Amino acid sequence: MNVAVFGSANTVDALKADVADAAAHGFTSYWTPQIFDLDVLTALAVISAEVPDIRLGTAVVPTYPRHPMALAQQALTVNQVSGGRLDLGIGLSHKPVVEGMWGMSFDRPVKHMSDYLKILMPLMSDGGVSHGGEMLTGRGQIGVRAEMPPVYVAALGEQMLKLAGRLADGTVTWMTGPATIGQLTAPTINDAAEAADRSAPKVIAAVPVCLTDDVDAARARAAEEYVIYGQLPSYRAMLDREGMGGPEDLALIGSADLIAEGLQKFLDAGATTVVANVFGSRDQQAAARQAIAALL
Repeated sequence: MNVAVFGSANTVDALKADVADAAAHGFTSYWTPQIFDLDVLTALAVISAEVPDIRLGTAVVPTYPRHPMALAQQALTVNQVSGGRLDLGIGLSHKPVVEGMWGMSFDRPVKHMSDYLKILMPLMSDGGVSHGGEMLTGRGQIGVRAEMPPVYVAALGEQMLKLAGRLADGTVTWMTGPATIGQLTAPTINDAAEAADRSAPKVIAAVPVCLTDDVDAARARAAEEYVIYGQLPSYRAMLDREGMGGPEDLALIGSADLIAEGLQKFLDAGATTVVANVFGSRDQQAAARQAIAALL
């Protein structure tokens, strides 16, 4: 079973310890977000030098605060340090963050991502670009000597999935259930990649997981911890497609067998990797990671 783990921390030492624990359990990839704690690419560059043999993914780096030329330099630098182990997940973030916190316009987000990828991808593959877009312009060269990392776009809706299929290496999803993966995500991105004569894209699906005997308590905890994702429009749309009231309905909560069956449903639906975002008490998280590692 192709399963990875998701984690985060607010110190590099704590994140390094968690990545090392994942590697010791046999996981081949570890994913972490860029939100309001560590700068994850900086942290992963440090960690990669000390923790070998595990791929390091970002889920996801928001595009708006970083011009694609700057991100290309940073991502290639991390891939150089890590020996080619970076999986670069990027995404728009959300209108309340982009406009309310950063003071930037969230107008025409699909076009923004299109321009972003048309600058980022050639810069990382060829070292140069000349693109004058409607939302972003990028002209110049960079000289970082490193293998280009795969780029995964946080694509939920149809238009963003088509864009990711045409220009990127796949998608990384969150709050998206197996029915939606099977009916929307996988077929849309695969068809777009095929039409663009690109390799089959990866579909990396992240899902909350808790190993517990007290399902009701864990559901209440999931409803509290993940409440914002039931309110943001893009994730709300995915939960609605799945017929779910909130994030607690999507989370895999219960026995090891139930979790294994739930993870397999994502893979059967068309996900190429499922990323388990374990939550709960420290003991519950450790037990869940151990149980999921046994599936490898």
